[in-house]
Amino acid sequence: MDLPLAQAAMSPELEQFPETSERQPLPVVIIGNGPSAICLSYFLSGHRPYVRKGAVHPNPILQRKLQDIAGSSVVEQDLEFLSEGLEGRSHNPLAVLFDALVRPDGDLGGRAESVLTWRLEPKHLVPHLVLGKGPPGGAWHSIEGSMFTLSLGDWMELPGLHFRDWMRRRRRNLRNDRATTRDIAQYYEHYVKVLGLQQRFASGTVVTSVKPLLASSAVEDRVEPLTANRKLYEIQGFHQTAAGLQSPFCIHAENVVLATGTYDSPAWLGEDGEDLPYVFHKISDLETALQKQRLSPDSDPVLIVGAGLTAADAVLTARHSNVPVIHTFRRAVSDSGLVFNQLPKMMYPEYHKVHQMMTEQSLTSSGPYKGYSSLPKHRVVRFSADKKCVLEDASGKRTVFNISMAFVLIGSNPNLSFLPSHGKHLALDPEQPVNSRRNPIDTDPFTYESVQEPGLYALGPLAGDSFVRFLQGGALAVTVSLLKKRNVDLMD
Repeated sequence: MDLPLAQAAMSPELEQFPETSERQPLPVVIIGNGPSAICLSYFLSGHRPYVRKGAVHPNPILQRKLQDIAGSSVVEQDLEFLSEGLEGRSHNPLAVLFDALVRPDGDLGGRAESVLTWRLEPKHLVPHLVLGKGPPGGAWHSIEGSMFTLSLGDWMELPGLHFRDWMRRRRRNLRNDRATTRDIAQYYEHYVKVLGLQQRFASGTVVTSVKPLLASSAVEDRVEPLTANRKLYEIQGFHQTAAGLQSPFCIHAENVVLATGTYDSPAWLGEDGEDLPYVFHKISDLETALQKQRLSPDSDPVLIVGAGLTAADAVLTARHSNVPVIHTFRRAVSDSGLVFNQLPKMMYPEYHKVHQMMTEQSLTSSGPYKGYSSLPKHRVVRFSADKKCVLEDASGKRTVFNISMAFVLIGSNPNLSFLPSHGKHLALDPEQPVNSRRNPIDTDPFTYESVQEPGLYALGPLAGDSFVRFLQGGALAVTVSLLKKRNVDLMD
């Protein structure tokens, strides 16, 4: 049952949410309001997936299992058993399972009908609050809107609102089955409204601290006496008002879900001069410079560092305005690890055009792409105050370039500054920073609960699921875990 709680401070903006105004610890607080958080809120609001009667799955092993539970809620099943033997593009078994149920032949390019059907069952609602800096959709609102998603448009949708139908009603079209980032951001924001989730979302909130608080250590005027050793989490932060004022809040929760994604904190090279004012780490800074006409065809070249899709987008953006580009990256253009070598040419023509430029237009050879130079297998040594950059090739030879601006686009890291040591103690390797690819948060594969901090969960990129199609299985896992905890509490 819920325990009484006297809160230290409450922003008036948060008092409008029913659970926060009762001075009770919330069962769940979700930090971040991107697709991971939105999907989890959908589940926690009582929406439950059922195996559709008569559905046929193309995987014979999974089909035999589904036959036995036709018409039953997936939430009530042994998810570990259902996921056995499945393979997919995620390392998390429940991510692969749920994707297989929603998109039975997705990896084969097919559009087989989902084997799931959905029911709203309010009795299974779990009270929760979603905290996010901006509007629902998270970082998708921060990405330049005309860019196309890497994933297919259908793979970006969340349960209960078909993306293609939504696009059709807006008279928008997909290109090669891909949508613009603006479409995706608007879809997620509309999703929260049309499915009635907005009462759970507190936008404009910045979390500054999350820490465990044992009941036995409760302090007078903060928490009333609680059952011995009952663990809570204290979440502090502020709400940014429309007038620009900061209104502080302090709330408490029995469980906290980290769903902040990884877009907030761009990765740095760590080289000398990287903090100079002409060196940037976001593609949005390139777009701003172009809009304000700080760059032109007559400028010194811009230096673009990186060989991922964001760097490729920057190359395309600069060349569209005829701004000269020097493009440097550590790997060889033939490296199988380059993302360009893993994308179908027909589906991603613009990225394969950049890869072609990287291959054919090196600094030492002439080619058809005037104003662009590729420097594979080079690294940045330093930037200097007079806008010179020193690059070093694989043999150790160094070359100095005059540049107008530099854009270091080598990925991003999650911003977990609200956790002690930025959450390093939660990672697979606690000696290294949390990184979605190399060092995600160490979670139980079937609950997504932190191995180190019970009651703390991680979703999406923080748990190693970088694609929207896979993060939904994590939301299912967290929901099942929280419902089991609630049932235990009700029996106590």
